[in-house]
Amino acid sequence: MGRAGSEERSGWLFILPFTVSMALFFVYAIVRTAYYSFTDFDLFKAPSFVGLSNYTALVSDELFLTALRNTIGFSLIVTTVQTALALALAVLVNHAVRARGLVRTVFYLPSIMSSAAMTLIFLWLFQRDGFMTAIVGVVLAYHRHILLFFVGIAAVQGALVLKARRRYDGVSIFDPFFLLVAAASALTLVVACALAGLLPVFDNDLRVSWLNTQQRFFFMPVTLWSVALMNIFTTVPTLMLLFLAGLQSIPNALYDAAEIDGANAFQRFRHITVPALRPVTFAVVTMSIIGTLQMFDQVAILGDAAPLASRVTLAYYVYENAFPAGASSRIGMASAAALVLGILTIAVVYVQKSVGVKERAE
Repeated sequence: MGRAGSEERSGWLFILPFTVSMALFFVYAIVRTAYYSFTDFDLFKAPSFVGLSNYTALVSDELFLTALRNTIGFSLIVTTVQTALALALAVLVNHAVRARGLVRTVFYLPSIMSSAAMTLIFLWLFQRDGFMTAIVGVVLAYHRHILLFFVGIAAVQGALVLKARRRYDGVSIFDPFFLLVAAASALTLVVACALAGLLPVFDNDLRVSWLNTQQRFFFMPVTLWSVALMNIFTTVPTLMLLFLAGLQSIPNALYDAAEIDGANAFQRFRHITVPALRPVTFAVVTMSIIGTLQMFDQVAILGDAAPLASRVTLAYYVYENAFPAGASSRIGMASAAALVLGILTIAVVYVQKSVGVKERAE
């Protein structure tokens, strides 16, 4: 009994720093935010109690409703896309036969750059006459070249993989090293055909407004689609590492047994990989939901490069009310919106846990 009590005291001592930090920076902050949400406070005069007026104002505020729609749409799209891409990249890297370390390093590089630096880079890329506009112009003008490029990749990749499978077992059709060789070969083919005059060349003058626009695509502003692309580019590498760790923990004996039973690559992926990765997928989806619902920095750095209604999210709405440009702070409104964001995050994570990806592997 004495030993059990000593171990319990040791456990409490170990978690004491975390408990204190939680009490100071989380519980206390929530209580203060809840209190301010029922007051009229501008950081200079004493807060005055106004009841539910701030919450009533939120419901009637068109900018808040826009921020709510933008946040939910952004979270749904980004979470779905980056989870699928992270899993695909992890499978691709895990099956790499050659230059595995180089491939992992190249794929992970975007995640080590600061969010502010990446936002500034993407601001340059998404200018009206910037790089993304040039890409769209190239796709429209050189679609025949691009089609030939991908056909060439498929042909060279297939030939390389078939040749390698004669000497090695388990060479993936999507082996990254062979993909690089196939891409270089296909690019050489396209350039040669273009120089020989076999492919037409067009002059395409295109201007696209990616950021400074109020247009919507489906249920989300075009501006937020641009931010979503940036967020996916910087977040997928980290999630890929989580999936990669999960893939390497799956026993190879399961795949060997399934292959002996006649299961093809897709069947092994569906019935072995996906069920075994459910705990990792749950963690990835949960982290993605929380991160996208609270996305702030990339939108804030955009500044006046995009209209407020086209880039506002709930987190940025809280900031705009707490520190409005050229106006008094509305801490009550900001606190009410922050609580709504917190409740929304908890509710979405709970729903995902209840009806979405399960925590336990099969």
